[in-house]
Amino acid sequence: MTDLRVRDARPEDQDAIRKVTLAAYQEYAAPMKAFWEGYRRNIVASLAEVGSAEQLVAERDGDIVGTVLLYPPRRMELPKGGGLEMPWPEVRLLAVAPAERGGGVGTALMQECVRRARRAGARVLSLHTTEMMAAALRMYERMGFVRAPELDFHPMPGTTVMGFRLDLGETEMTR
Repeated sequence: MTDLRVRDARPEDQDAIRKVTLAAYQEYAAPMKAFWEGYRRNIVASLAEVGSAEQLVAERDGDIVGTVLLYPPRRMELPKGGGLEMPWPEVRLLAVAPAERGGGVGTALMQECVRRARRAGARVLSLHTTEMMAAALRMYERMGFVRAPELDFHPMPGTTVMGFRLDLGETEMTR
C-alpha cells in the first residue's frame, strides 16, 4: 500500500466523495429499514451543501478512499424539527471505502480533524454516532472520545444518536 494523504476536498472530488460515503453507509440500510431512504437523502443533501464545514478527503494512489466533514460550532437542525446547540467543532459523515477499512484511513481523517480543531483554538471536538456503527465507535473511544449525553438526540423511535466529545486541552489560542 502506498502512502495515504489527507487534504481539503476540491470541487472535482464531489462525485467520488458521494460514492465513497454512500458505499460506506450502505451497510446501515438493512438495520434502519424504513428510515434508510430518509437518512440516505440527508447524507446526499449534506454532501451537496456543506455550508461552513471543512470537507476533507483521504487519497491513496490518486483515489479518494475516505472523507469527513468538520463543522465549526453551530446550531444543528434536527430531523424531527427543533435544534441542538453544538458549542464545539463537530465531525460528521466520516466515511471509509469498504475495501480500505482497517487500513488507518478513518484514524488519519480523525487526526486531521483534531489537528484543525486545535489550530482553530477549540478546547473540545464533538461527534455523533450510534451503537450500530460499532467499528467507528471503537475507533472514537480508542482516540479518547467520551460520551456527552447532553448532545444526544432521537431521530426515530428506539434510536439514540449519541453525542461524544474529545477534550483537546488548552491550545495556544485559548491560553
